[in-house]
Amino acid sequence: MEFAILKEVVIILGLSVLIILAFQRFKMPSILGFLLTGIIAGPNGLSLIKASHEVEILSETGVIFLLFVIGIEFSIKGLIKIKNTVIWGGLLQVGGTILLTFIAAYFMGLPVSQSIFMGFLISLSSTAIVLKLLSEKGQMATPHGRIALGILIFQDIIVVPMMLITPILAGKADNILFSVLILILKFAVVLGLLVIMARYIVPGILLRVVKSRSRELFLLTIIVICFSTAWLTSAFGLSLALGAFFAGLIISESDYNHQATANILPFREIFISFFFVSVGMLLDVQHFFKHFWLLLFLTLGVIVLKMLIVTLTVLIKKYPIRTALLSSFSLFQVGEFAFVLAMVGMSNQLLDHDVYQNFLAISILSMGITPFIFGYASPLTDWIIRMMLPETVRKRLLVYQRTKKQQKQEDSLQLRDHIVIIGFGINGQNVSRTAHQASIPHVVIELDAEMFEKAKDEGNNVLFGDATDELILQHAHLEEARVVVIAISDAEATKKIVVKIREINETAYVIVRTRQIKEIEETLRLGADEVIPEEFETSIGIFTKVLNHYLVPFDQIQSFANGVRASNYELLRNAKKEMKFNIQSPLHIPDMVIANIPVQQETNRIVGKTIQESGLKSKFNVTVLAIRRNKKYITQIDSELRIQTDDMLFLFGSPENIHLVNKYLT
Repeated sequence: MEFAILKEVVIILGLSVLIILAFQRFKMPSILGFLLTGIIAGPNGLSLIKASHEVEILSETGVIFLLFVIGIEFSIKGLIKIKNTVIWGGLLQVGGTILLTFIAAYFMGLPVSQSIFMGFLISLSSTAIVLKLLSEKGQMATPHGRIALGILIFQDIIVVPMMLITPILAGKADNILFSVLILILKFAVVLGLLVIMARYIVPGILLRVVKSRSRELFLLTIIVICFSTAWLTSAFGLSLALGAFFAGLIISESDYNHQATANILPFREIFISFFFVSVGMLLDVQHFFKHFWLLLFLTLGVIVLKMLIVTLTVLIKKYPIRTALLSSFSLFQVGEFAFVLAMVGMSNQLLDHDVYQNFLAISILSMGITPFIFGYASPLTDWIIRMMLPETVRKRLLVYQRTKKQQKQEDSLQLRDHIVIIGFGINGQNVSRTAHQASIPHVVIELDAEMFEKAKDEGNNVLFGDATDELILQHAHLEEARVVVIAISDAEATKKIVVKIREINETAYVIVRTRQIKEIEETLRLGADEVIPEEFETSIGIFTKVLNHYLVPFDQIQSFANGVRASNYELLRNAKKEMKFNIQSPLHIPDMVIANIPVQQETNRIVGKTIQESGLKSKFNVTVLAIRRNKKYITQIDSELRIQTDDMLFLFGSPENIHLVNKYLT
């Protein structure tokens, strides 16, 4: 049996691989590669793709996954914080763009209805491209990132009313006021259901799924939440993409958002490629080259118009000029939802073939140039600001920028010392608590739900996720870590994690805990700096205590322990193996011990007295070997040395006498 779409999938992906490989060589964005794939393989190119409808379905799935991931990376609390940007920023940007586009289109000879509709199309920016670029650059949390997100959310919402108004512009109006009221009611109902799901239903479901420890079930649950929410909004007359974004917001309120993102990303990358391919397939190549210079002029006009409107919008919202310009460099293109709206316009005879192709070419050109302009947004913004300022002000600004850059570098250096602890079992807990006591910044990665909750309860900075996934390691800022401790019992997962660590950070000191001695050599070969077998370290700890009790010198004990470790525990693995270490015959004095006793109270009987006056030797026959005071050791013990509060006394004597001294001091 032949699966019709399989051939199209192979052609699209195969051709995309070849084109993007060539693009990567010249450091060109992969988005352009997918657009070019669609142009070449589409009906206006080589006509390699026959199942165009099926490809469009795959592209819509990609947009759903994209908006879902963006929703996960944001949060409902974050959305509430930018509600003013969403409402007023969106209204100013969309309204201003529609007004200026209408004026320009009308003077170019288009009828009033078409001019208004062109304003609808031009006002929409590319959610897929902009949010993808912001996410890749790590700029989602920046002021211009939040502004872009707020305006894009408004655009995605306003698409639905635009679709309702389109029949009116085409002269096919029904009772539009009633339709709008119904739409608002539907939106309110859907929003209420989503709030209930986010607070009361989804967290409980995810907790039970996580406790099952089934990665397949976790992935399936995440996908079901995504598509069921998208279906719900679609059933109420709203867009699938908006539903997917809401689904992401629901997941973002849980503790498992990072792992959900890691699981969904591969699906998003595959399906979003079909979206850009499908856009490229719509372009009439002959029309494009026939009117190339006109289309290029119109594209530049659209870019300038949208940048002007966005800049004014952000300035009206009382943001700095730099933020306004950076926002304009993000939102100047025509977006993917404009294609959906354009199809509605075509079905209502608002656009003829030539106007539609002009719009399509302008959209593709503006989308294609976006990654280039976005990549140089910061230097372009700085250049524009400098050109707008007097010479004296520019010099002061340069000094300020250098100071801020230096301060930023110094601040970033402070973040390059943290520990990444993978696994919050006994060993992970001990490392975490020790790091906390030593004020060393650290982050814990844990996949077990109960351990995750325990790590949170102890006040740790903790991520829920699978450390074998590169995205989870990036969320832990692995590239800036100094030490990585892998304290999990899964040997195969440990090896995968070591490989991923070395792909991201070549200098971090990687310590691995293992239960099996046979794993040492392989783990070291993969990039670990130190592999500690649990059972053998316990043995070393035991015989260290034994040798210490027999008063073997400390340096010899350490030499012995280090020798065992340096030989990869060969002495402990092989009973017949003889390894010689320089350990002298231990000194053992019968019925005598060395003990340390603190001097803790101001009213203590020996505080302020000399060693001789304290009576430790004369009354209890105990010798003071050393005193630790303010983290320093006093080893030259003079009989006239005075004892102070918070001293730590190291005493030598019989167990009975040591006990009497302890009782006397307390």
